[in-house]
Amino acid sequence: MNRGVTMVGPTVLEFGTEEQKRRLLPVIARGDGAWCQGYSEPGAGSDLASLRTAAVPDGDQFIINGHKIWTSDGDYCEWMFLLVRTDPEVPKHDGISFFVLKMDQPGIEVRPIRMISGSSPFCETFFDDAVADKRDMIGEINRGWTVGKRLLQHERSGMEMLVAGSTARRTAGVIDVAREYVGTQHGRLADGAVRDSVSGYEMNAHALRLTQRRIVDEATDGKTPGAVTSIMKIVSTELEKEHTELMAALRGSQGYGWEGDAFNADELMGTRRWLSTRAASIYSGSNEIQKNIIAKRVLGLPD
Repeated sequence: MNRGVTMVGPTVLEFGTEEQKRRLLPVIARGDGAWCQGYSEPGAGSDLASLRTAAVPDGDQFIINGHKIWTSDGDYCEWMFLLVRTDPEVPKHDGISFFVLKMDQPGIEVRPIRMISGSSPFCETFFDDAVADKRDMIGEINRGWTVGKRLLQHERSGMEMLVAGSTARRTAGVIDVAREYVGTQHGRLADGAVRDSVSGYEMNAHALRLTQRRIVDEATDGKTPGAVTSIMKIVSTELEKEHTELMAALRGSQGYGWEGDAFNADELMGTRRWLSTRAASIYSGSNEIQKNIIAKRVLGLPD
C-alpha cells in the first residue's frame, strides 16, 4: 500500500499548514520514500490513546523516546507518521500529537518480527532520543488524536479499495482452482456444496465492490467517508479470510502444504496467505474496535 498517497497525503491536505503542504505533498506525489505507521505500542493496541511514547520539546525540535510495535515495513521505509504523548498530565486523548519524521537517524532502531506465515512486514521500532522538527507536527500540539483518527479513516477507505479490487481479480482464481481440484460435470462444478461456496463468495465479493463504489459516489464533500469506513473494513477483512480459507479447502490436502516437492508454488503460497490473513481482522483496528465505532458513530448508540 502507498501510505503516502492514501493516508499521509490526504491528512496533510486536511490538517497541514500551507508550508507543510508545499514541502511534503510534492515528496509524497513523487514517491520519494516509503512511509510506515507508528501507532500501536506493546501496552497500547486496542486502547491506542494509552500510548506512552513521549516527545519532549527542545528548541525547534522534539526529542522522542519510546517503543512502537507492528510497524509495517518499518525496516525499509524512509518516513514515519506517528502519534506521541506530548502532555502526560491531561486526559489521555488530549495529550497526544501527530508527527512525521525521517527514519534514517541514529535514535531509531527497527527490528523485524517473524510471523507464523514464515515472513512478515511487521516490525518493532525503538526510539532513543530520536528527533522530530517542530515544523513536522501536523495539526496543533496535544490535538493529534483528531488527526490520527482521521488518518485511520483514510487508511480503511484506501485499504478496502485495494482489497475490493484484488477480490475482483481473485474471483476467477477461485473458479479455476475449484475446476482443477474438484472437477466439473456437464459444464459445472461437480460438487453441489462447492458450487454453493464458490457462488456465495462471488456474490459477496461483487456486493462489496458495488457498495464501496456507492459509498464513494455518495460522499458529497469529495472527502473520505467517515465512520462508515469501519463497516467496509469489517466486511472486506472477513471476505479476505473467507477467500484464503476457501482456496485451501478447494485444494484439499494440497491446500495446506508448507514445503516439499509434493506441492507446487501456488499451493505453497496459498498456505502462507491463509496463515497471514488470520491477522486481517486485527490489524488497522480490530473488528471489535470497528464495531464500537459503528455503534457510536453510525448507529448513535450510547456508551
